[in-house]
Amino acid sequence: MKKITALLIAGIIAMLTVSMASAQIDTYSSGFQIQNQSSNTATVVIQYINQDGTTNATVEDTIAPNASKTYFPIGAGAGFNGSVVISSNESIVAITNVLGNGFDFGASYESFSAGAASVSLPLVMKGNFGFNTWFNVQNASSPDSGSAVTVNIEYPGTTCTESATIQPGAAATFDQSTNTCLADGFVGSANITATGGDVVATVMQVGPAQLLAYNGFTTSSTGPVMPLVQANNFGYSTGIQIQNTGTASTDVTVSYVPGSSGTACDETISIAAGASETFALNSTCAAPSSATFVGSASVSANSGAQPLVAIVNQSNFTNKGSAYNALNENTASASLAFPLIMQDNFGFFTGFNVYNAGASAASVTCTFSAGTNAPATITQSIAAGASFTAVQGDSGQYVGSATCTATGGSLLGVANELGSGAGDDFFAYIGFNQ
Repeated sequence: MKKITALLIAGIIAMLTVSMASAQIDTYSSGFQIQNQSSNTATVVIQYINQDGTTNATVEDTIAPNASKTYFPIGAGAGFNGSVVISSNESIVAITNVLGNGFDFGASYESFSAGAASVSLPLVMKGNFGFNTWFNVQNASSPDSGSAVTVNIEYPGTTCTESATIQPGAAATFDQSTNTCLADGFVGSANITATGGDVVATVMQVGPAQLLAYNGFTTSSTGPVMPLVQANNFGYSTGIQIQNTGTASTDVTVSYVPGSSGTACDETISIAAGASETFALNSTCAAPSSATFVGSASVSANSGAQPLVAIVNQSNFTNKGSAYNALNENTASASLAFPLIMQDNFGFFTGFNVYNAGASAASVTCTFSAGTNAPATITQSIAAGASFTAVQGDSGQYVGSATCTATGGSLLGVANELGSGAGDDFFAYIGFNQ
């Protein structure tokens, strides 16, 4: 059976403490979407694991070929605070949407297919203009046959450390807002190391009116790719946090390539070993103070060839924000899956960006799973190093999935989910390479 993990919260958290500065998110809930990537019916087993390693609930279900299914509300008991392990006889992927205080706050992240003994978190905060972070670390071993792992947390530039022992399939929470060792105003990174097995991690960024999420990095890249970067796009702009996980300083150049609007430019910043720096917010073409820009970005130069990881924060600087992981150019493939696509779904719709990481232009075809009002197939030519944006419009209610395939290129991608409410109903997740 193939397994994926969806850590973090899979239900309501009653005991999580969030500081007053982070808008008092008192309760969290979540739902997840599983996509069957095969042409056969998938049988899935969903295990809900409490933080002490005991099983809260187990649910078995089937998912039709090349289709997706939503689990909201979830199958765990009320007050569940834990993690999820999903097993299947077919290839599957999943995303989780996290909600705070009902539907006032929202964020999204992707499932994992495997863990690692070392995980990098490029951005963690305590009291940063009302923003704090907390993250969950999950033991990536099977709840049925795995072993406990010991995790150690370090915050570069400080002497602060934390540790925990985590049971198989379970997760532990580390909350920076209640960490008395970290100084107020702390903005930095965190490194996780595990003994006795592999782990995965997801970070929640909690602000006065926004909730953003990203996954910890189990691998790095010398040239990360950001498929969607925007500035002044109906009020939305982008910030990119790049961490140098290597042992020496390096000069990093990010190249911004316009898609539907904007002009191209480069931005170069030196990043010390273990440190992180912010890009895009002060660039000459992709900054909030510049003209409208919608396109993509990539690290085009890395003087010391150091390993890098990065996250992308998108915000309208008032009440809506989302985050996604920058992508490793070496993971690009000819097929890309988006488990959740919507149009006119109780005020929600999606838009996705597909980036061509290949050396030549690619013909890309995006198809949608069957269903009432399913969007029409899209065929688009994308130049090397450029991206294409597809927005799902008001053509009738549809909830499904999408798969994009390329002829002559390799793809990476990210999807945005946006609602029409007054709260933070802005979510983002990265597409799954197949």
